[in-house]
Amino acid sequence: MTTTGTTTGSTAGSTAESHSSGLLRIALPNKGALSLAATDILRESGYRQRDDPKQLTLIDEDNGVEFFYLRPRDIALYVGEGTLDVGVTGRDLLYDSGAKAEEVMGLGFGRSRFRFAGPAGQYTELAQLEGTRIATSYVGVVSAFLERRGIAATVVRLDGAVETSIQLGVADVIADVVETGSTLRRAGLETFGETILESEAVLVTRSGAIPAGFEIFKRRLEGVLVARSYVMMDYDIRAEDVSAAVKLTPGIEGPTVSPLHREGWVAVRAMVPRNGAQRLMDELYALGARGILLTDIHACRL
Repeated sequence: MTTTGTTTGSTAGSTAESHSSGLLRIALPNKGALSLAATDILRESGYRQRDDPKQLTLIDEDNGVEFFYLRPRDIALYVGEGTLDVGVTGRDLLYDSGAKAEEVMGLGFGRSRFRFAGPAGQYTELAQLEGTRIATSYVGVVSAFLERRGIAATVVRLDGAVETSIQLGVADVIADVVETGSTLRRAGLETFGETILESEAVLVTRSGAIPAGFEIFKRRLEGVLVARSYVMMDYDIRAEDVSAAVKLTPGIEGPTVSPLHREGWVAVRAMVPRNGAQRLMDELYALGARGILLTDIHACRL
């Protein structure tokens, strides 16, 4: 509690100064997988990022922002209170916090699934949760899920390694992040029932508030996400086959078609989904296209 209080006071003082200077105040995870991925997407979006993992704040005056590196679990609370303007955190952490913050957009990394798990062969459906003890690190998420389904159970908060709670007699069932399921199987557990939550990294703001400078920040991130999902495709094709080719490569707002210094041929350029691009090249080649090129897109504005 002392640490939290000290951090809040320090951040509040620092953010008050940055707010008066008109900088957009952005909370980022200070460690873990979310931190690394968030740093990558922000660098790709043209923002400065810290080089020292111990650095708590960073001002990027050229882009009008200040970054605060915080515990992922605390980010939604700072944003919900209005201490900071924007945050990157997990959807699970946002829902679990109960903060007055809302998801603006998913960021496509840090994906995870939350499932119930119990001793192998003992549980098969959610109705069996009635009257049980459920151990989890995400009390808010699990409690809300049970309430929506009218299931009465005791939710026990544990931080980390909840798989051992059943063996130790603390709980009957657990609710946790499931990736491959290998950890659960080693503990003699198996998942059951529907998924509690599909989580990923999300961009959050205070509920009902759009801070100054936010739209530019959001647009940059969207540009990187699109660039990661698409590639630029260029190819040459006979003019008589353009209509058929364009059906395969319609682009975002229509392809660019330019005449070539070769009678009866044109050059086509279009953004195409990264997934399936190789198959698309095969189809275009079969149609008569030649000089087919794929190029990475680093950023875009649509």
